[in-house]
Amino acid sequence: MALYDREYARESAFGYESAHRSEAQIVSFVKDTYKLFAASMLAGGVGAYVGMPFAPVVAANYWFIAIPWMLFGMFGLQMIKNKPGVNMIGLFAFTFASGVIITPLLSHILGMAGGATIIGNAFFMTAALFGGLSFFAIKSAKDFTTWTKPIVIAFFIIMAFSLINVFFLKSPMIYIAIQAVFLLVISIMVLIDTQNVIRGAYETPMDGAIALYLDFFNLFITLLQLFGIFGSSDE
Repeated sequence: MALYDREYARESAFGYESAHRSEAQIVSFVKDTYKLFAASMLAGGVGAYVGMPFAPVVAANYWFIAIPWMLFGMFGLQMIKNKPGVNMIGLFAFTFASGVIITPLLSHILGMAGGATIIGNAFFMTAALFGGLSFFAIKSAKDFTTWTKPIVIAFFIIMAFSLINVFFLKSPMIYIAIQAVFLLVISIMVLIDTQNVIRGAYETPMDGAIALYLDFFNLFITLLQLFGIFGSSDE
């Protein structure tokens, strides 16, 4: 779930441009952002590894774990982002917990024939897609940040349709269609967030790192679910 509010990044970009950040400051900002992004990826991986034995417990109490995680991602991290030390603890606790939260899905996929291969392929495809989109965003002359508002609106519309399908329609075909559209939306978010990072548009490197991490996280989960569906159909 793409929790972090990307609107403030676009709005605050003008404030930072008016402050005339130097090129050296932006380069330093980008480096710090990607360092935190890499460390967040590691924390998420450790969370998934540590949480795997507890996947049934996580599945049984999913919403009791996921809702506080979502609220902390939306509000808690914003409150502590300018508090040195505490912000890093919060960031890595959040990303570690994200790994724990997906253990029921990972456990389910691993229980399928060729489950480890499905997870590996999903991760490889996520890394390739994320890297390709990031490179394109950096090299492109087009300003993708202007797409922020419609993409955020599209995201929430997709989430609404997803919940309707889960609780009422329960259609596998609609589920696949929703995941496919969601994959497109998250891909565009990667373009937007990458350009915001390389322009130094986020207030802190932690803001940019979280946005990138959630993009990668959502791409991986979406591809994993799609690969899992098609993988199970081959059994």
